[in-house]
Amino acid sequence: MTSGRSSLRALFVFLPLLALLAACGEAEVGGRTSTPATVTAMEVQAKPWRDTIQALGTARANESLMVTAKVTETVVRVNFEDGELVEAGDVLVDLSGRAEVAGLEEAAAEYRESQKQYQRQQQLAAQKLIPAGQLDTQRAAMESARARLDATRARLADRVITAPFAGVLGFRQVSPGTLVTPGTTIASLDDVSVIKLDFSVPESFLSALSPGQAIRATSVAYPDREFTGEVATIDSRVDPVSRAVTVRADLPNPDRLLRPGMLLTVEVFQPERQALVVPEIAVIQVSRTAHVFRVKPDNTVEQADVALGQRRRGEVEILDGLSAGDRIVVDGTVKLRDGSAISDVTPAP
Repeated sequence: MTSGRSSLRALFVFLPLLALLAACGEAEVGGRTSTPATVTAMEVQAKPWRDTIQALGTARANESLMVTAKVTETVVRVNFEDGELVEAGDVLVDLSGRAEVAGLEEAAAEYRESQKQYQRQQQLAAQKLIPAGQLDTQRAAMESARARLDATRARLADRVITAPFAGVLGFRQVSPGTLVTPGTTIASLDDVSVIKLDFSVPESFLSALSPGQAIRATSVAYPDREFTGEVATIDSRVDPVSRAVTVRADLPNPDRLLRPGMLLTVEVFQPERQALVVPEIAVIQVSRTAHVFRVKPDNTVEQADVALGQRRRGEVEILDGLSAGDRIVVDGTVKLRDGSAISDVTPAP
């Protein structure tokens, strides 16, 4: 019984001591005698900044058409394969038959003969051996023969289908022996050495757009590649429904990686300016407000509310709340409160 009373008295003495020690500890933590938080910091400086307008665009070929037949005829020869790269003037399909070739030879022979007859009669007329009217008649016959030859060549040209420009052919739609008629599709032909990128921008950005502005585009098909170009044309009209204007940019495509119809993410760069820029990890966003921890001369921090502007990869523009030369905490903000002491371990530059 005596032992139990002694233990109880010791407990009553020990509890106040524990409370006192806890209070002392809380005082140290609440004051500035606690261990400084280890952080890295940086000095805020103005640096070049380019605002961007972001949009989604559709790739289009620089030149594009469907190769079709002009006459009703049977395909004699197909001179290309699916997806082949061709040059301007290359023969794609031959529709010419023996009758057309024979007609061309006949017309050429007639023209040559009439030309020889005219040359002979020129000599006779110079010697006054034939009347001038006979020479005029032969000249008319020669010109008529030349017109028939040109017409035959034109009809034969319609039966030899060539590439109007250099590009990449799609799947061929005909085979030797196929009967084609005017308008029959033979293949698609696209010039993709340059890609025309069409995208829509809200009308509020219209004053910030101009031909020649640099752009950057990316595609999910090539996540590690960036395609650069410039604004070529701005549409003359604003869509009255979407209140957006269509912009067309040119993207060099020497590797032919981009194809018509692809969806690209576009960034239009505005003229460069100076701005206060800090790393995104230094900014603490709470609901609609944002703040950073500014380092004071006594190595403590204070919470500084900031207004944010544009963002880019890992950085954010500061519109208000900081000045050039301020030092802010970059890494270690989660351990800080207003008035916390810090130990700056930023490596020397």
